[in-house]
Amino acid sequence: MRPAPIGQPSTKRADRDTPAQGVARAAPLMALGQVPWHEIKDSSGSAAAIPLLLNSVAWGDADTARSALDDLRKRICQYGFVVEQATAATVPFLWELAQLPHVTCRAQIIQLLKSIADARQWESTAAVYPKLLNHRENHVVWERKARQAVRARRGELRRLMAEDDAEVARATTELARTLGE
Repeated sequence: MRPAPIGQPSTKRADRDTPAQGVARAAPLMALGQVPWHEIKDSSGSAAAIPLLLNSVAWGDADTARSALDDLRKRICQYGFVVEQATAATVPFLWELAQLPHVTCRAQIIQLLKSIADARQWESTAAVYPKLLNHRENHVVWERKARQAVRARRGELRRLMAEDDAEVARATTELARTLGE
């Protein structure tokens, strides 16, 4: 269909399902296919499993979601402080999932975001061993990008802190403190 000339109404139907700004889309994780997961690494090697894990968190029952989130945590923030190349790419999806009321482990997702925001393992090590910065796989850069990815969505904190779910509100308050909000 051709666009209507300027100044005349279009016959093209408006998309009424477009969410308000700052609200998660009706169909979560739509952008997963835009990330080259096979080309980036997590702690297990290829990050190709991350989309499946994120979908399991989004749509699984409580046990499935929690198990998938635990596996995801091991892959992108191992031991709660070691981030990987895939971490920064995963963070926007974690933010998205944290806002969806049907997701059963929202507080744990926010706690994972806090762990990522706190991560300074590689940066601290590089301060003592600067040669670490010369490696082909620069973990310090991955760590910084992951923290920046968490900070980039900090505008969503206020809404999450106002949640009726006390566990989500408490986890969000802790994340806000970490981010200096």
